[in-house]
Amino acid sequence: MSGQPARQPAARAAATDTMTLDELHHIKQWHVGHRTSHPVETQLWDMMLMLWLAGWIGWVPALASEALWSVPLCVLAIAAPDLYKAWRVRAHRTRRLRCDWLCAVSRGSLPRRPDVRR
Repeated sequence: MSGQPARQPAARAAATDTMTLDELHHIKQWHVGHRTSHPVETQLWDMMLMLWLAGWIGWVPALASEALWSVPLCVLAIAAPDLYKAWRVRAHRTRRLRCDWLCAVSRGSLPRRPDVRR
């Protein structure tokens, strides 16, 4: 026992933890590599990243201009990628919606095109 906390299984960690920048990057790279076979997925993920960026950019001006009504919207936008990933993981586990890019989050593997073999 090295004093480190016990690690969660990768699939469970992917559903419960806040995403890191590396995970955001891996998911984006997966979508770039599969743009032609999953165009809607790519557009949805781009929208999540746009919301995330808008939330981080917008909270400071919202507080500075005392537009307090927009602060909860910025917080929701910052959480958008995590919320979307959690929704997709839950839908995938219950077999309501297949999510092919979960491999990019759970294993931290580098994305590859479907026609490329290792």
